[in-house]
Amino acid sequence: MATSMAAAIAASIPASQAGPAPVQTTYEAIPPSMSKVIDIEGEIPINTVQLDALVVSKIVKHGSESPHATGLLIGIDMDGILEISNSFPLPHINDEDEKSNKSLARYQASMLRSLKEVQADDAVMGFYQTSSLGAFFNQTLLDMQAVHQEKLRHGGIVIVHDVKQASRGNSGFHAYKLSKNFMHAYRAGKFNTQGLIDHKLTFSSIFEEIPLRIRTNPLLGAFLNTLTASDLTSTTTTLNTNTNTNDTLSSSTAAITPSYSLLDLAPSVLSQNVTHVLDALDDYKTEEGNLAYLARQIAREKARAEAHVQKRREENALRVSQGLAPLPEDDVSRLFKIPQEPSRLESTLLLGQIDAYSKGLADSASIGLVKMYAAANAGSSA
Repeated sequence: MATSMAAAIAASIPASQAGPAPVQTTYEAIPPSMSKVIDIEGEIPINTVQLDALVVSKIVKHGSESPHATGLLIGIDMDGILEISNSFPLPHINDEDEKSNKSLARYQASMLRSLKEVQADDAVMGFYQTSSLGAFFNQTLLDMQAVHQEKLRHGGIVIVHDVKQASRGNSGFHAYKLSKNFMHAYRAGKFNTQGLIDHKLTFSSIFEEIPLRIRTNPLLGAFLNTLTASDLTSTTTTLNTNTNTNDTLSSSTAAITPSYSLLDLAPSVLSQNVTHVLDALDDYKTEEGNLAYLARQIAREKARAEAHVQKRREENALRVSQGLAPLPEDDVSRLFKIPQEPSRLESTLLLGQIDAYSKGLADSASIGLVKMYAAANAGSSA
């Protein structure tokens, strides 16, 4: 009987009908002549970068697994705000390997195509890269960001995640883009002494920092607030009716045992800072030695060329005084191979690394002094 009733109920339910197949949306390409007229948002400069909490967790996880983590940032730009809603990591490859570069390009195209198929944001807004102790000045990052600023709509941004700062509980995310003066020098390929002077370039003027904010889910924020807030209601129910408010507050906070873990001086961090500063100074000294050697070579070749020209002029003056025809002027560039002045970009980047490591060392030392003072006071009060 039960079986027949179940069968009757099942028979009374109308069969679900398959919905119509979704029609694939086709987008009409905007003519190149009208692209600048229609793209109004493209004229609004980016003044803020908004990073989704999901992207933050992905970058932190990737940075904890790989020392040199790099990935693409996906999102949209609206009214001067660059909203980063997603990201995916990029495999580490050798820049000189052509096959690896082609496979990386296919991987990026496949990931972006998959995002587009599920109707997610698929516009590349830039890339992220992890660093240690704030030193992110390197040639690879400059080249990648320069390509993005040339091809992307708003130039693209790079988000630098400091792994060491994040391990201490500090915010380690910063958004940058290359300055206009650097892009002019990069296009011209002039990073010699005169080029740096003309474009007013130093290590502090290579990048421009953009304000960054992190957007979190309101439900997640409410949940975290419930974890951090003290529960006074449950405490007051266990107290007598004649207990005052001060006793209630002391009872609610007495359950939290004091912890002195925050006063740990972390000597390994200080030693790492000092080691990085010394290594960067050694690299800078080596680079300056190479530049000085090349400068001496250039000066030596120029002196030989000038001596040859001066000697030829004296010979021609003597021949003219003797009534003879002067000798033709020789092409100095063929006789003497004067090398070009080397690029000073590498030494400028090393100065940026030294500055970042030095600031990190100063911050660690100042925090250590405060912790020592707090530990001394805590010990004396105990």
